[in-house]
Amino acid sequence: MSTQQDTTLFFPGGVASAIGCARRFIERLAQPSFAQLALRLALAVPFWKSGILKWQGFLHLNDTAIYLFSDEFKLHLPGGPYPFPAPAVFAFLSACGEVSFPVLLVLGLGTRFAAAGLLLMTCIIELTIPGGWPIHVTWAAMALGIAAWGPGRVSIDYLLGDRAPRS
Repeated sequence: MSTQQDTTLFFPGGVASAIGCARRFIERLAQPSFAQLALRLALAVPFWKSGILKWQGFLHLNDTAIYLFSDEFKLHLPGGPYPFPAPAVFAFLSACGEVSFPVLLVLGLGTRFAAAGLLLMTCIIELTIPGGWPIHVTWAAMALGIAAWGPGRVSIDYLLGDRAPRS
């Protein structure tokens, strides 16, 4: 039996037909709105998990959050590392961003703003923990994708009119 005959036993329409069928299936599965929602959720989770651990009550940081910015975290800049200026302020702003931006992303409200905020936070995190770049570059790529292509159809922003293609 020849190779051509072997192929038609498994793929009656040929290999090209099977590849085309697989491509169409993947395109149906990977709808842009589903991909945009998945990106929003994937980026929200690690920040939410980190942020929720910093709070002791409503607008009350726990001592660990302040300790981290006071004594543990350093900015790794040329000539450094340097301590964070105003560590209590940075701890508070970090905790606020890590809780509010993920909520906005999940809801799809102010999505591009939230993604830009998490991109900025990711840059600061990279300066603080430079060895974590493999995950930080992933967060940055997700935030850039969300900021560039918007929240998608499954979002409050879409309902409010954020439907224009990227200019």
